[in-house]
Amino acid sequence: MTTRPASTQDAGAIAGIYNEGIEDRVATFETRPRTSDDIRRWFDGIHPVVIVEDNGEPIAFAAASQYRPRECYAGIAEVSVYVARGSRRRGAGRLALSALIEAARTAGYWKLLSRVFPENNASLSMIATLGFRQVGVYEKHGQLDGMWKDVVIVERLIPENLR
Repeated sequence: MTTRPASTQDAGAIAGIYNEGIEDRVATFETRPRTSDDIRRWFDGIHPVVIVEDNGEPIAFAAASQYRPRECYAGIAEVSVYVARGSRRRGAGRLALSALIEAARTAGYWKLLSRVFPENNASLSMIATLGFRQVGVYEKHGQLDGMWKDVVIVERLIPENLR
């Protein structure tokens, strides 16, 4: 498996992987499948997106996005990681997030954060090994399929970029 910066040409593959995550209902509140056009909008030149390939086939991605629009939060990014169903539990998610952390460091971000469903033990375990810490729980943060769900708030500082 190898990592590289993603580009707009990867939008279809990223949408396919993300849509599997949406269908599986284990990692996102989203319910509407995404199109390639939706994904192309992620490429703003500010927030890194990386892809993991296995023998040239995209199998995972990690993406950074805006945390909040206020200028004081410009160095903080939300992160998400998704792995194609057939490639889960092989280290692709860890590889994707590791590459995204490095891309965020290079881009000058000082903090990465995310929210994870408490029952998503695989994600919680993986992100802990990469230096994320749990900082709390948002109770009943949103509904998915008519059921209230909590989320665990996680963050990772990038000490080199703290000024």
